[in-house]
Amino acid sequence: MTRLALLRHGHTAWNRAGRIQGSSDIPLDDTARADLDGLALPAPWDRAALWSSPLVRAVDTARLVARAEPRIDADLTEMNWGDWEGRRGADLLADPAMDYRHIEDWGWDYRPPGGESPAELRTRLSRWLGRIDGDAVAVCHIGVMRVLLALAHGWDFSGPAPFRVKRNRLFVLHLDGSRLRPEPDPVRLLTRGDAP
Repeated sequence: MTRLALLRHGHTAWNRAGRIQGSSDIPLDDTARADLDGLALPAPWDRAALWSSPLVRAVDTARLVARAEPRIDADLTEMNWGDWEGRRGADLLADPAMDYRHIEDWGWDYRPPGGESPAELRTRLSRWLGRIDGDAVAVCHIGVMRVLLALAHGWDFSGPAPFRVKRNRLFVLHLDGSRLRPEPDPVRLLTRGDAP
């Protein structure tokens, strides 16, 4: 059985402004860079294969935390939010004509205009899961994590999520064939001075 640890990238200016990033290639901000430079992967994850989305915010997070070059895979790219990328979710939610919804009301087939649904992202991620051949850390995005965690928890993007994605934590999944099973608690990254 393979173990997979998911790590969300650090903050960007768009994150802090509440803007939807999606597949837009927005870099880490200076504060995130400084914070991530002081963190490290705990054992045994410091020896696992390191993967990353090709988006610079994920690649740089992987380099800073792991002090290594990640293996890049386009299937780990964040969900494409189409016409809504760069917009603030709060503004879209305030306009009923936009049909912007909270995640609890998506379902697998919810699609932003010109974008991608969670079901389409699931198809992409299934391809990537088939390429993993041992324990791995994947530095990726909240949408990617939500889809993989939804699969592991049996959640269908309807009603409250049975998990909450936080930064600087590894969300560990067990992969058995195509079946995912979650570990109950995320693993915190180490402060670099505390790393072995």
